[in-house]
Amino acid sequence: MINRKKKVIIAMSGGVDSSVSAWILKNKAYLVEGLFMKNWEEEDTNDYCHAEKDLCDTESVCKKLNIYLHKINFSQEYWDQVFTQFLYQYKEGKTPNPDILCNKEIKFKLFFDYSINQLKADYIATGHYARILRKNGINYLLKGIDNNKDQSYFLYTLNTKQLEKILFPVGLFKKSQIRIIAKKIGLKVAEKKDSTGICFIGPKSINIFLSKYLKEKKGNIITIDGEIVGKHNGLFYYTLGQRKGLRIGGMKNKHNMPWYVVDKNIRTNSLIVAQGINNIYLMSIGLIAEQVNWINNIQFKLPLSCKIKTRYRQNDVACQIKYIDDSCTKVLFDFPVFAVTPGQSVVFYLSDICIGGGVIKSKLPLI
Repeated sequence: MINRKKKVIIAMSGGVDSSVSAWILKNKAYLVEGLFMKNWEEEDTNDYCHAEKDLCDTESVCKKLNIYLHKINFSQEYWDQVFTQFLYQYKEGKTPNPDILCNKEIKFKLFFDYSINQLKADYIATGHYARILRKNGINYLLKGIDNNKDQSYFLYTLNTKQLEKILFPVGLFKKSQIRIIAKKIGLKVAEKKDSTGICFIGPKSINIFLSKYLKEKKGNIITIDGEIVGKHNGLFYYTLGQRKGLRIGGMKNKHNMPWYVVDKNIRTNSLIVAQGINNIYLMSIGLIAEQVNWINNIQFKLPLSCKIKTRYRQNDVACQIKYIDDSCTKVLFDFPVFAVTPGQSVVFYLSDICIGGGVIKSKLPLI
């Protein structure tokens, strides 16, 4: 198909995935332009933000590929719509996923609307490892073929109308293939490491970063039986299933097993711990999900048997989804699941099709 009259604006981050995506689209004869979003204003000596280096890499790629680069600053919008919610969830003792909210509010809302309405693009594109199946007038979100890199988990807030205007060029490739392509076409970013950490902020320690914005509030670390075994500096520093950083390694019983975070008590400012990775307090038989989004707005007959993920790169878990109300569902696992974490997302799948997801409101304990 010749696409010379089809204009695509691709979100470019200076990474290998978006860079090769731009090259793939050019080779399919789309009219390709790049757009670099700056979503974080703060520059400091701790190098939290890599925006300057990423912009330099993006400009180098665009020059190499001979594509025009737009630049836009969404820092205020990111702060208002993503970061403030991110901090609020931590204050509430939850562990949020800012990448999902960033996709929803920034990439596939602000960037999407700006590209389609202001830049008059026919499509937008990103470097996500996911696929779109267009069949009988319906657009389905599918997993990327690289199981280790599939990013459909982060995209469940999309809807079929948005998918009609989105392209995911690398979804049909494995990451190793993308790096090979980048080397062959001479991109300097071919060996650039994947971005890690908080969306747009970088790979620095999350605890160091959070300490800049949230006030530490010391409290007790207690066992499930109420015994005080240590002190914590703030509940927001910890997540369910966490083992490292508790500093209570010497407090072991006769079984000599490590401690794990199994709960938080916001009212008493207590961190609850138990010993052993297989302890029943870390396991859940299900969860309650809120802010549920069904990508294709299909009225599924509930209860629905499907597969889910409660965290990125988790193996699919068989379950049943039951109706609570239009934005809230109960998910019951076929087998108990480790460290289901409020604030994270649960994403629903039928085979390779991502049908939607929601934010984990609470876990259903094993006991």
